[in-house]
Amino acid sequence: MEDFKTVKKYDTHVHVYTPEATFIKQAQEDNFHLLDINGYLFPGSPPITEQQALAVKHAQEFPKQLHYATTISVKNFNQDNWQKETIAYLKNSFAQGAIGVKVWKNIGMELKDKDGKFVMIDNPKFDPVFDYIAKNKITLLSHQGEPKDCWLPLDQMSVEGNKRYYSKNPQYHMYLHPEYPSYEAQMQARDHMLAKHPDLKVVSVHLASLEWSVDEIAKRLDKYPNLAVDIAARIAHLQHQAVTDWPKVHDFFIKYQDRILYGSDITTNNNNDPTAIGQNTHNAWLRDWKFFVTDEQLTNSNKSTYKGLHLPRTVVDKLYCKNAEKWLPGFTKAKL
Repeated sequence: MEDFKTVKKYDTHVHVYTPEATFIKQAQEDNFHLLDINGYLFPGSPPITEQQALAVKHAQEFPKQLHYATTISVKNFNQDNWQKETIAYLKNSFAQGAIGVKVWKNIGMELKDKDGKFVMIDNPKFDPVFDYIAKNKITLLSHQGEPKDCWLPLDQMSVEGNKRYYSKNPQYHMYLHPEYPSYEAQMQARDHMLAKHPDLKVVSVHLASLEWSVDEIAKRLDKYPNLAVDIAARIAHLQHQAVTDWPKVHDFFIKYQDRILYGSDITTNNNNDPTAIGQNTHNAWLRDWKFFVTDEQLTNSNKSTYKGLHLPRTVVDKLYCKNAEKWLPGFTKAKL
């Protein structure tokens, strides 16, 4: 635990939606470098052009602390010039320093084609865009689908955080929307996209929406060498599995130590109290660190107990640092 502030770390999954810089300064204090991800997150989120402008501003003010990932708009997806407009937007983003591109769950869960059918991430219309990203050696950050809990009633979900989220966001609670694509269809489309683009470096965020089973994640990592995963907002699911099968979770991190990136999914906006966000962020990062580096008995939100993973230092260094530099090579160009 005493190494927390002295070890160089990356949080590869944050969202900074405020010009206020307390969060970034907290990252400096805790020795974290940040990837600020643009995307469609929730009703009321800033438009992606505003997100990019803010991210560029922060990156200029904190060039050694923060980089950003851009995203793509699907607003005009059904228009003939969508691919051209999207590639032009990406070209501009890369020129401004973007080191990743986020594709969000609205592809597969909201976007529809001209015939009213849901558009999945393996739709051929995305292929030229993904080819352009790969050509520029930029990493795709893929958020397709949702936790498997999303397709269950609230009282059958595995972790408390999911119960809270879907009770507040029923539009994404697929148990209430059986007319939407199934969980299996979401995973199949994402896997097909990976197979179609072996030259595209992909970090499938939120444990690739396979958070419920490290065995299922392992199957994809074995099959797709261009794939890594981040653990953002899904650590609770790893802890849930550690309650009943600690060795399996521990051994998963050992075997796939080169393919897992640390991320928190911390989001800051103008509604946050700067003092609170600094302290809360520090506490959240420290809780995660304790899970990975100690063997202490811990308690999750379900009131179940589990043991910290106590990973070797070499594995912790990859999880928090080396894998970020490997899978998001734009970080190393900054010579952080």
